[in-house]
Amino acid sequence: MAVGSIDYSFEQLLRGLFTAEDSARHDILWQLRWPRAASAFAAGGLLATAGVLMQVLLRNPLADPYILGTSGGAAAFALFALLAGLGGIWIPGSAFVGALLSTLLVFSLAHGRGSWTSNRLLLTGVVVAFGWGALISFLLVIAPQTRLRGMLYWLMGDLSHSQQSWTALLALGVIFLLCLPLLRRLDILQRGELQAAALGVNIRQSQWLIYTLAALCTAIAVSLAGTVGFVGLIVPHLLRLIIGTSQHRWILPGAVLLGGSLLVLADTLARAIVAPTQLPVGVMTAAIGVPLFLLMLYRGQQR
Repeated sequence: MAVGSIDYSFEQLLRGLFTAEDSARHDILWQLRWPRAASAFAAGGLLATAGVLMQVLLRNPLADPYILGTSGGAAAFALFALLAGLGGIWIPGSAFVGALLSTLLVFSLAHGRGSWTSNRLLLTGVVVAFGWGALISFLLVIAPQTRLRGMLYWLMGDLSHSQQSWTALLALGVIFLLCLPLLRRLDILQRGELQAAALGVNIRQSQWLIYTLAALCTAIAVSLAGTVGFVGLIVPHLLRLIIGTSQHRWILPGAVLLGGSLLVLADTLARAIVAPTQLPVGVMTAAIGVPLFLLMLYRGQQR
């Protein structure tokens, strides 16, 4: 919160936060930087949590929160709102509705007349994601030049419109509490459905819960920060390399903290590197995460 186009010392930061002597600084900190930092932490934590859940559900190390087309639906509806000239709550609200509709579409198509499997769900999600991608490309082509820049920024991750800071943190806390009863089941399910069924786990109910929570995490995160990539894919792997265990009683809390911290750091750098110009936060997450993950992977191979 002290870093940006105007930097503050620690003393200035405390005065700006807890006193209203300098009204301009007080407003900058509480109305601009705090909502953005809180929303970044919440979105990063939600994306990392969704990544952990999706990798267990699909038993695929390349699974991430966006693999089932959730981000595509959110992006398409948000771009519709931007193209229509809407602003404020309409953009995150449209993204949230689009993400949920895309989730329901993927699940209904994958389910069909019988029960769905992980491979069928994955393939359906990938195909639906391609369909959303085509619609997004069409919207960008027909968009007027005056709105194209804002639409592209949102697609690469944009926290400049974040205002629901306390609501975002509350959503992260509620999702985390809902995931706690599933920790043991997540440990068992990652060994395979056959072994989980032999140990008395209700496979279908657990998959429903995991899928619902992952979709909800992704929908809220996309409505807060746009389509920020990389966080949900890499953070679970980074944690396993750092901690040295796959037990979800450590992985899940670590994902919330590391994912949130990574996105806050990326957003701070995006605001400060070429201030007052702001970079898309998705660019910075890749710039930070790619070399960090390759370094951790190399060190893990050396050990």
